[in-house]
Amino acid sequence: MNCDPAEGLSASMEDYLEVIFHLEDSNRVARAKDIADQMNVQRASVTGALKALAGRGLINYSPYSYITLTATGRNIARDIIRRHNTLKEFFVTALQLTPEEAEANACRMEHAIDPSAVDRLVHFLEFIKTCPRTGIDWFDAFARYCKRGVQSSNCEDCIQLCLQRIGSAVDKNDTGEIPEQGHS
Repeated sequence: MNCDPAEGLSASMEDYLEVIFHLEDSNRVARAKDIADQMNVQRASVTGALKALAGRGLINYSPYSYITLTATGRNIARDIIRRHNTLKEFFVTALQLTPEEAEANACRMEHAIDPSAVDRLVHFLEFIKTCPRTGIDWFDAFARYCKRGVQSSNCEDCIQLCLQRIGSAVDKNDTGEIPEQGHS
């Protein structure tokens, strides 16, 4: 028997946990009908999935009653949602995909990516948002590059702007040292 209830969960089962989490968040409980509607599946499919999730101790379920996540189920659902949101943010922010494309890709990838890879992706996003050598104008330049297919600015101008930004950050720092934020 599995000791880890999350081990071997299919992408479909993870989707059920995610939907139950969101329904519980908005309605305090989930109902099989609402789950079927959200996932665009038949009630019979929902019943089978709910039995399987209850068997793993991830949800509280009995026929014709409300469904709630157990503490373990809630933790697993939060992790699934975290992976989804991180991937979506990366696709929108770093890769400049539309929100719709990002959503679709995040849905497909969230089930396969390792938690340590998600953690590294979160750190990467934080780093490139705060490092004075990158930052938001770096994303803007990449967006322009994606649209035009060619570099649309002079690298020397960008480097000068970056140096000015770093200089401003140093001026604002009491010690006169370059702030640690964003530096490796």
